[in-house]
Amino acid sequence: MGESEPSPIRIGISSCLLGTEVRFDGGHKRDAYICGTLSRYFTFVPVCPEVAVGLGTPREPMRLVRHESGTRVNGVKTPSLDVTEPLGAYGRHIARTRRFSGYIFKRASPSCGMFRVKVYKPTGELTGQGRGAYAEALLAEQPLLPAEEEGRLGDPGLRENFIGRVFVYHRWQQLIEGGITPRALVEFHSEHKFLVLAHNQAAYRRMGRLVAEAGSAPLGELADQYVLELMTALRRVASPKQHVNVLQHLFGFVSKALDAGDREEVVAAIEQYRQGWVPLVVPITLLNHHFRRHPNPYVARQHYLHPHPRELALRNLL
Repeated sequence: MGESEPSPIRIGISSCLLGTEVRFDGGHKRDAYICGTLSRYFTFVPVCPEVAVGLGTPREPMRLVRHESGTRVNGVKTPSLDVTEPLGAYGRHIARTRRFSGYIFKRASPSCGMFRVKVYKPTGELTGQGRGAYAEALLAEQPLLPAEEEGRLGDPGLRENFIGRVFVYHRWQQLIEGGITPRALVEFHSEHKFLVLAHNQAAYRRMGRLVAEAGSAPLGELADQYVLELMTALRRVASPKQHVNVLQHLFGFVSKALDAGDREEVVAAIEQYRQGWVPLVVPITLLNHHFRRHPNPYVARQHYLHPHPRELALRNLL
Protein backbone atom coordinates (compact mmCIF):
# COMPACT_ATOMS: atom_id res chain seq x y z
CA MET A 1 0.00 0.00 0.00
CA GLY A 2 1.46 3.38 -1.00
CA GLU A 3 1.40 6.51 1.09
CA SER A 4 -0.34 8.67 -1.50
CA GLU A 5 -3.64 8.30 -3.29
CA PRO A 6 -4.30 8.36 -7.04
CA SER A 7 -4.94 11.90 -8.22
CA PRO A 8 -6.83 14.04 -8.64
CA ILE A 9 -8.50 14.43 -5.30
CA ARG A 10 -10.94 17.25 -5.94
CA ILE A 11 -11.70 19.69 -3.13
CA GLY A 12 -14.36 22.37 -3.44
CA ILE A 13 -13.21 25.66 -1.97
CA SER A 14 -14.35 29.25 -1.51
CA SER A 15 -12.71 31.13 -4.38
CA CYS A 16 -11.40 33.96 -2.21
CA LEU A 17 -9.18 31.52 -0.29
CA LEU A 18 -7.20 30.90 -3.50
CA GLY A 19 -6.60 34.62 -3.98
CA THR A 20 -9.40 35.36 -6.42
CA GLU A 21 -10.73 38.88 -5.91
CA VAL A 22 -14.40 38.05 -5.45
CA ARG A 23 -15.18 39.36 -1.97
CA PHE A 24 -17.79 42.05 -1.42
CA ASP A 25 -15.05 44.72 -1.22
CA GLY A 26 -13.27 43.46 -4.34
CA GLY A 27 -10.53 41.80 -2.30
CA HIS A 28 -9.56 38.23 -1.46
CA LYS A 29 -8.55 36.10 1.53
CA ARG A 30 -5.74 34.04 0.06
CA ASP A 31 -4.68 31.32 2.50
CA ALA A 32 -0.95 30.53 2.37
CA TYR A 33 -1.26 27.00 3.82
CA ILE A 34 -4.00 26.03 1.37
CA CYS A 35 -2.32 27.57 -1.68
CA GLY A 36 1.18 26.47 -0.73
CA THR A 37 1.06 23.12 1.07
CA LEU A 38 -2.32 21.56 0.32
CA SER A 39 -2.33 22.53 -3.35
CA ARG A 40 0.46 20.00 -3.94
CA TYR A 41 -1.84 17.13 -3.00
CA PHE A 42 -5.34 18.27 -3.96
CA THR A 43 -7.03 19.72 -7.02
CA PHE A 44 -8.98 22.74 -5.80
CA VAL A 45 -12.24 23.66 -7.52
CA PRO A 46 -13.05 27.30 -6.67
CA VAL A 47 -16.63 28.37 -6.09
CA CYS A 48 -17.99 31.78 -5.11
CA PRO A 49 -21.72 31.35 -4.61
CA GLU A 50 -22.41 35.08 -4.24
CA VAL A 51 -20.87 35.82 -7.63
CA ALA A 52 -22.57 32.75 -9.09
CA VAL A 53 -26.05 33.99 -8.13
CA GLY A 54 -25.48 37.33 -9.82
CA LEU A 55 -24.06 39.60 -7.14
CA GLY A 56 -21.30 41.78 -8.54
CA THR A 57 -17.79 42.47 -7.31
CA PRO A 58 -17.56 44.74 -5.41
CA ARG A 59 -21.05 44.44 -3.97
CA GLU A 60 -23.13 45.32 -0.96
CA PRO A 61 -22.09 43.32 2.12
CA MET A 62 -24.57 40.66 3.24
CA ARG A 63 -25.39 39.20 6.65
CA LEU A 64 -27.62 36.60 8.27
CA VAL A 65 -30.79 38.12 9.69
CA ARG A 66 -33.25 36.29 11.90
CA HIS A 67 -36.86 37.06 10.97
CA GLU A 68 -40.03 35.51 12.36
CA SER A 69 -40.15 33.37 9.23
CA GLY A 70 -36.56 32.15 9.67
CA THR A 71 -32.98 33.20 9.03
CA ARG A 72 -32.35 35.03 5.76
CA VAL A 73 -29.36 36.44 3.91
CA ASN A 74 -30.06 40.17 3.56
CA GLY A 75 -28.12 43.21 2.42
CA VAL A 76 -26.61 45.31 5.18
CA LYS A 77 -27.46 48.62 3.52
CA THR A 78 -30.54 47.33 1.68
CA PRO A 79 -32.44 45.05 4.08
CA SER A 80 -34.99 44.24 1.39
CA LEU A 81 -32.27 42.53 -0.66
CA ASP A 82 -32.71 38.81 0.00
CA VAL A 83 -30.52 36.18 -1.69
CA THR A 84 -31.35 33.26 0.61
CA GLU A 85 -33.17 31.20 -2.00
CA PRO A 86 -30.65 31.68 -4.82
CA LEU A 87 -27.75 30.76 -2.52
CA GLY A 88 -29.57 27.68 -1.30
CA ALA A 89 -30.51 26.62 -4.82
CA TYR A 90 -26.92 27.04 -5.98
CA GLY A 91 -25.65 24.98 -3.05
CA ARG A 92 -27.99 22.16 -4.00
CA HIS A 93 -26.95 22.46 -7.65
CA ILE A 94 -23.24 22.20 -6.82
CA ALA A 95 -23.86 19.24 -4.51
CA ARG A 96 -25.75 17.37 -7.22
CA THR A 97 -23.48 18.15 -10.18
CA ARG A 98 -19.91 18.24 -8.81
CA ARG A 99 -17.86 15.34 -7.49
CA PHE A 100 -15.81 16.49 -4.52
CA SER A 101 -13.89 14.49 -1.92
CA GLY A 102 -13.96 17.42 0.50
CA TYR A 103 -14.78 21.10 0.83
CA ILE A 104 -13.07 24.09 2.48
CA PHE A 105 -15.41 26.99 3.28
CA LYS A 106 -14.63 30.61 4.15
CA ARG A 107 -15.33 31.20 7.82
CA ALA A 108 -17.78 33.86 9.05
CA SER A 109 -19.37 34.23 5.61
CA PRO A 110 -23.19 34.53 5.43
CA SER A 111 -23.05 32.29 2.38
CA CYS A 112 -20.12 29.94 3.08
CA GLY A 113 -19.53 29.90 6.85
CA MET A 114 -20.01 26.51 8.51
CA PHE A 115 -19.84 27.47 12.17
CA ARG A 116 -20.73 30.41 14.37
CA VAL A 117 -21.67 32.86 11.62
CA LYS A 118 -23.09 36.00 13.23
CA VAL A 119 -26.87 36.35 13.05
CA TYR A 120 -28.52 39.73 13.50
CA LYS A 121 -31.97 41.02 14.31
CA PRO A 122 -33.70 43.12 11.62
CA THR A 123 -32.91 46.11 13.84
CA GLY A 124 -29.17 45.38 13.63
CA GLU A 125 -28.40 43.84 17.01
CA LEU A 126 -26.59 40.52 17.30
CA THR A 127 -28.94 37.71 18.27
CA GLY A 128 -27.02 34.45 17.81
CA GLN A 129 -25.01 32.30 15.44
CA GLY A 130 -25.84 30.25 12.38
CA ARG A 131 -24.53 28.72 9.16
CA GLY A 132 -24.13 30.27 5.73
CA ALA A 133 -27.02 29.62 3.35
CA TYR A 134 -24.91 28.09 0.57
CA ALA A 135 -22.92 25.86 2.92
CA GLU A 136 -26.08 24.74 4.69
CA ALA A 137 -27.80 23.73 1.45
CA LEU A 138 -24.74 21.96 0.01
CA LEU A 139 -24.08 19.97 3.18
CA ALA A 140 -27.74 19.05 3.53
CA GLU A 141 -27.41 17.38 0.11
CA GLN A 142 -24.03 15.79 0.90
CA PRO A 143 -23.97 15.31 4.69
CA LEU A 144 -21.06 12.84 4.57
CA LEU A 145 -18.75 15.12 2.59
CA PRO A 146 -15.65 16.05 4.65
CA ALA A 147 -15.94 19.80 5.14
CA GLU A 148 -14.08 22.39 7.17
CA GLU A 149 -13.49 26.13 7.45
CA GLU A 150 -10.07 27.52 6.60
CA GLY A 151 -9.71 29.15 10.03
CA ARG A 152 -10.14 25.85 11.86
CA LEU A 153 -7.38 24.22 9.78
CA GLY A 154 -4.94 26.03 12.04
CA ASP A 155 -5.81 23.57 14.79
CA PRO A 156 -3.51 20.51 14.38
CA GLY A 157 -6.18 18.02 15.49
CA LEU A 158 -8.90 19.43 13.24
CA ARG A 159 -6.48 19.74 10.32
CA GLU A 160 -5.33 16.12 10.55
CA ASN A 161 -8.89 14.93 11.03
CA PHE A 162 -10.22 16.79 7.99
CA ILE A 163 -7.43 15.75 5.63
CA GLY A 164 -7.61 12.17 6.87
CA ARG A 165 -11.35 12.09 6.16
CA VAL A 166 -10.76 13.46 2.66
CA PHE A 167 -8.42 10.58 1.80
CA VAL A 168 -10.83 7.99 3.24
CA TYR A 169 -13.82 9.46 1.40
CA HIS A 170 -11.81 9.57 -1.84
CA ARG A 171 -10.98 5.88 -1.47
CA TRP A 172 -14.66 5.13 -0.84
CA GLN A 173 -15.65 7.06 -3.96
CA GLN A 174 -13.13 5.05 -5.97
CA LEU A 175 -14.55 1.84 -4.53
CA ILE A 176 -18.08 2.77 -5.55
CA GLU A 177 -17.07 3.99 -8.99
CA GLY A 178 -15.09 0.81 -9.61
CA GLY A 179 -18.16 -1.30 -8.86
CA ILE A 180 -18.50 -2.41 -5.27
CA THR A 181 -18.63 -6.14 -4.54
CA PRO A 182 -18.97 -8.02 -1.24
CA ARG A 183 -15.28 -8.92 -1.40
CA ALA A 184 -14.25 -5.32 -2.10
CA LEU A 185 -16.29 -4.10 0.87
CA VAL A 186 -14.69 -6.68 3.15
CA GLU A 187 -11.21 -5.63 1.98
CA PHE A 188 -11.99 -1.93 2.43
CA HIS A 189 -13.24 -2.58 5.95
CA SER A 190 -10.17 -4.64 6.80
CA GLU A 191 -7.77 -1.99 5.52
CA HIS A 192 -9.42 0.74 7.61
CA LYS A 193 -9.77 -1.28 10.81
CA PHE A 194 -7.25 0.53 12.98
CA LEU A 195 -8.06 3.93 11.51
CA VAL A 196 -11.71 3.57 12.53
CA LEU A 197 -10.80 2.04 15.90
CA ALA A 198 -8.81 5.18 16.70
CA HIS A 199 -12.00 7.21 16.35
CA ASN A 200 -14.87 5.04 17.53
CA GLN A 201 -14.69 1.38 18.60
CA ALA A 202 -18.47 1.00 18.82
CA ALA A 203 -18.87 2.24 15.26
CA TYR A 204 -16.25 -0.23 14.06
CA ARG A 205 -18.21 -3.11 15.62
CA ARG A 206 -21.42 -1.91 13.96
CA MET A 207 -19.61 -1.65 10.63
CA GLY A 208 -18.30 -5.17 11.10
CA ARG A 209 -21.84 -6.49 11.50
CA LEU A 210 -22.84 -4.74 8.28
CA VAL A 211 -19.90 -6.24 6.38
CA ALA A 212 -20.85 -9.68 7.67
CA GLU A 213 -24.13 -9.33 5.75
CA ALA A 214 -22.40 -8.42 2.47
CA GLY A 215 -23.14 -11.77 0.88
CA SER A 216 -26.84 -11.81 1.74
CA ALA A 217 -28.28 -8.28 2.16
CA PRO A 218 -28.83 -5.87 -0.79
CA LEU A 219 -25.34 -4.47 -1.38
CA GLY A 220 -26.39 -0.94 -2.32
CA GLU A 221 -28.37 -0.39 0.87
CA LEU A 222 -25.60 -2.03 2.90
CA ALA A 223 -22.98 0.27 1.38
CA ASP A 224 -25.08 3.34 2.21
CA GLN A 225 -25.38 2.26 5.85
CA TYR A 226 -21.68 1.41 5.98
CA VAL A 227 -20.40 4.74 4.66
CA LEU A 228 -22.77 6.61 6.98
CA GLU A 229 -21.24 4.81 9.96
CA LEU A 230 -17.74 5.30 8.57
CA MET A 231 -17.82 9.03 7.91
CA THR A 232 -19.82 9.78 11.06
CA ALA A 233 -17.25 7.92 13.17
CA LEU A 234 -14.33 9.71 11.54
CA ARG A 235 -15.73 13.15 12.34
CA ARG A 236 -14.78 12.58 15.96
CA VAL A 237 -11.17 13.66 16.51
CA ALA A 238 -9.24 10.66 17.83
CA SER A 239 -8.01 11.09 21.41
CA PRO A 240 -4.51 10.18 22.65
CA LYS A 241 -6.09 7.35 24.66
CA GLN A 242 -7.65 5.89 21.51
CA HIS A 243 -4.38 6.22 19.60
CA VAL A 244 -2.51 4.44 22.41
CA ASN A 245 -4.98 1.56 22.22
CA VAL A 246 -4.36 1.21 18.46
CA LEU A 247 -0.59 1.53 18.84
CA GLN A 248 -0.58 -1.25 21.41
CA HIS A 249 -2.66 -3.48 19.14
CA LEU A 250 -0.26 -2.90 16.24
CA PHE A 251 2.74 -3.52 18.48
CA GLY A 252 1.30 -6.94 19.20
CA PHE A 253 1.84 -7.93 15.54
CA VAL A 254 5.59 -7.38 15.71
CA SER A 255 6.60 -7.66 19.36
CA LYS A 256 7.62 -11.34 19.22
CA ALA A 257 10.03 -10.61 16.39
CA LEU A 258 11.90 -7.98 18.40
CA ASP A 259 14.60 -8.38 21.00
CA ALA A 260 14.11 -7.11 24.53
CA GLY A 261 15.76 -3.76 23.86
CA ASP A 262 13.60 -3.00 20.83
CA ARG A 263 10.44 -4.00 22.67
CA GLU A 264 11.30 -1.71 25.56
CA GLU A 265 11.95 1.15 23.13
CA VAL A 266 8.52 0.78 21.50
CA VAL A 267 6.74 0.50 24.85
CA ALA A 268 8.58 3.60 26.05
CA ALA A 269 7.69 5.58 22.91
CA ILE A 270 3.99 4.72 23.27
CA GLU A 271 4.08 5.70 26.95
CA GLN A 272 5.87 8.96 26.16
CA TYR A 273 3.15 9.77 23.63
CA ARG A 274 0.46 8.92 26.18
CA GLN A 275 2.11 11.32 28.65
CA GLY A 276 2.23 14.07 26.02
CA TRP A 277 6.04 14.18 25.93
CA VAL A 278 6.38 13.27 22.23
CA PRO A 279 4.00 13.63 19.25
CA LEU A 280 2.14 10.74 17.64
CA VAL A 281 4.64 10.61 14.79
CA VAL A 282 7.32 9.21 17.13
CA PRO A 283 5.73 5.82 17.99
CA ILE A 284 4.24 5.62 14.47
CA THR A 285 7.68 6.05 12.90
CA LEU A 286 9.20 3.49 15.23
CA LEU A 287 6.50 0.93 14.45
CA ASN A 288 6.85 1.54 10.71
CA HIS A 289 10.58 0.94 11.07
CA HIS A 290 10.04 -2.45 12.72
CA PHE A 291 7.34 -3.47 10.24
CA ARG A 292 9.76 -2.76 7.40
CA ARG A 293 12.25 -5.12 9.03
CA HIS A 294 9.58 -7.68 9.91
CA PRO A 295 6.81 -7.35 7.29
CA ASN A 296 3.26 -8.36 8.13
CA PRO A 297 0.89 -8.53 5.13
CA TYR A 298 -2.17 -7.62 7.21
CA VAL A 299 -0.53 -4.63 8.87
CA ALA A 300 0.98 -3.48 5.56
CA ARG A 301 -2.56 -2.87 4.28
CA GLN A 302 -3.59 -0.71 7.23
CA HIS A 303 -4.20 2.92 6.31
CA TYR A 304 -3.72 3.94 9.94
CA LEU A 305 0.04 3.78 9.52
CA HIS A 306 -0.03 5.84 6.30
CA PRO A 307 -3.31 7.83 6.30
CA HIS A 308 -1.92 10.75 4.25
CA PRO A 309 1.38 11.79 2.61
CA ARG A 310 4.23 11.92 5.12
CA GLU A 311 5.32 15.29 3.74
CA LEU A 312 2.21 16.93 5.17
CA ALA A 313 3.61 16.19 8.67
CA LEU A 314 0.09 16.15 10.10
CA ARG A 315 0.95 13.92 13.04
CA ASN A 316 4.00 15.93 14.09
CA LEU A 317 1.91 18.15 16.37
CA LEU A 318 -0.61 15.59 17.67
